[in-house]
Amino acid sequence: MMGDTIVMSLAADTARPDTTERLGRLFDTHQGRLYSLARRLTRSADEARDAVQDTFLRAARSPQSIPWGMPHEEAWLVRVLINICKDAWRKQAVRKRAAADPPPIDRHNTESELVARTTIWRALDTLPPRRRAILVMYEIEGAAIPAIAKLLGVRAVTVRWHLSVGRRELAREIGTTT
Repeated sequence: MMGDTIVMSLAADTARPDTTERLGRLFDTHQGRLYSLARRLTRSADEARDAVQDTFLRAARSPQSIPWGMPHEEAWLVRVLINICKDAWRKQAVRKRAAADPPPIDRHNTESELVARTTIWRALDTLPPRRRAILVMYEIEGAAIPAIAKLLGVRAVTVRWHLSVGRRELAREIGTTT
């Protein structure tokens, strides 16, 4: 009876390899394909290698979430790789926006207009990102409240609240800088 238990547990172990062995097999099988895909999705070979490495790190962190079977494993790894690349694109976009300068100043305006414009942009920079975005879309770009709500995925009342609080914060900030 004891011998049957050992044989059955050995059979179960050979059917499903341990985590380390499985991750090694996944890497050997899919690394080339993932690197080719990552190379097309990224700007450099280094970024592609980093994306593939991050993919396998996520797999190592949660090996139980990787489905069994060749097409399912590959599909899971590809989805993870694409999500990693999307995250990197979002980070790059945020960095570009953060590094962007305020709108160009029209040199034909009077000095007081230039000072006012600079003061407003500096005050806007102190607001939380969502509130700043709502204020800019509504006050500067002229977007309607329902359109802003739909774009940001919030309710119109939330947009109105951010406008109200943002205007008060802007007034307070401008009052302290003058």
